[in-house]
Amino acid sequence: MGPPVDPIGKSRYLLDAAPARVALSRAPPAEALGEGGLEVFMRKHSAVVITAIVAFAGGLFAAMTTLSVYSQAQSGSGFAAVPGEKGGWDITGPYDVVRDWPKPLSQLPGHDQWTWGAGEALFAESADRVFFIQMGELPKLTRPPVTALPQIGPSLSFPVGEVPFRHASQGQYASPPGGGAPGADPDDPAQAYKGRPGIDSRWEHLVLVFNRNGDIVEQWTQWDKMLRRPHAVYISPYDPNKYVWIVDDHNHAIFKFSHDGKQLLQTIGTVGQKGADATHFNRPTFMTFLPDGTMFVSDGYNGNRVVKFDKTGKYVTAWGERGNPPNETRPGYFNVVHGIAADPMTRRVYVSDRGNRRMQVFDENGKFVDQWRFNNPSSVNFVYANGDGAIWAFEDPTAKVVKYDREGHLLYAWGGLGDYPGGFLNMHGASVDPDGNLYIAEVGNGRIQKFTPRRGARPELLVGKPPVPRS
Repeated sequence: MGPPVDPIGKSRYLLDAAPARVALSRAPPAEALGEGGLEVFMRKHSAVVITAIVAFAGGLFAAMTTLSVYSQAQSGSGFAAVPGEKGGWDITGPYDVVRDWPKPLSQLPGHDQWTWGAGEALFAESADRVFFIQMGELPKLTRPPVTALPQIGPSLSFPVGEVPFRHASQGQYASPPGGGAPGADPDDPAQAYKGRPGIDSRWEHLVLVFNRNGDIVEQWTQWDKMLRRPHAVYISPYDPNKYVWIVDDHNHAIFKFSHDGKQLLQTIGTVGQKGADATHFNRPTFMTFLPDGTMFVSDGYNGNRVVKFDKTGKYVTAWGERGNPPNETRPGYFNVVHGIAADPMTRRVYVSDRGNRRMQVFDENGKFVDQWRFNNPSSVNFVYANGDGAIWAFEDPTAKVVKYDREGHLLYAWGGLGDYPGGFLNMHGASVDPDGNLYIAEVGNGRIQKFTPRRGARPELLVGKPPVPRS
């Protein structure tokens, strides 16, 4: 075992004393100097001696200061979200999860035996108006006892320990409507939902709104029959009218509603007809906005492009071609155009090319700017940017909330797989309210979770608040 490491670098001040030792070592014996000789020698070399003494004192001070700083750094160093925290491992990063939020679906009459379906999307207008989109309702279940499955294979049993026992969107018997995978045709009967309506699921309460206490304060059930597979919900932070936008990938359309949800004001795309032109989508996924009202739509599960509209919804341009997954590297080629975010400061558009596990970056007119890869098997479902320089990616199945800078440098990540409070299974949407609370929707766990900033958390590790309109 080698010698202990000297963190304070004491050789620094020992070496600083060397000039004094050299000067004194050169002094001859006093008797050899004669009368007054020693005084003459000291006067001749006084500058060197004084300099050496000052250097020694300075070196000693620097060393002690270094020791103090080193000691302080050791007690609170590292990447902890709360500096100086003792113990723990940042399971929920710089946040605390709000347990039992929202209140169970059973708060509604006739829902004692029902719970949330696949959590598709959300948007937090404020802490008291949080939109949630779910793929219908599922029966409320408790974790079943472990049961052997010899009919499937030897040494197999269900449920597997330490992981969620139900995936709210897996297969054709979980949350409706079926045909949700990339490439699936929503009009193909072979891919349609095969569960038993009223037993395996109920297609209702697709759009709900919660307040800060987790109470359901709005139910947009008037649109349940029209919506085929609502995939995203937004209010542009720059819109004074606060219109509500819902992206419906099976309808191949985007719907614009009044703020209270009572009126359908506009439809972009041709409902029920797929395509790739100024009036058609092919299963669009998400959208994003710029301060002047410009909109971008990721199109999508079956399409391979980004579509730009002006503030009135008029088609402007589109870009993208079908790539060769899973390792396509050519700029502007896509496979599963999923998460999308526009940086209001640079006006750059960040697009999750999910099928190729990479982020592509463009200017607002589709000119390629940059790209960076995600690790295998990460699959970025949602992207968030508010103009503060950070680009946030919400990944599945790695269950990570990841912070990059604008150039794609990895800055921070947190999150873990599970159905415990604060764990994730198939994150699919996220939003931040003006108070800084973070909300995350999960397809797999079939829920929405709320996170509040931890006391003392490093502010640079928090997902930034929504942008504020600039005058």
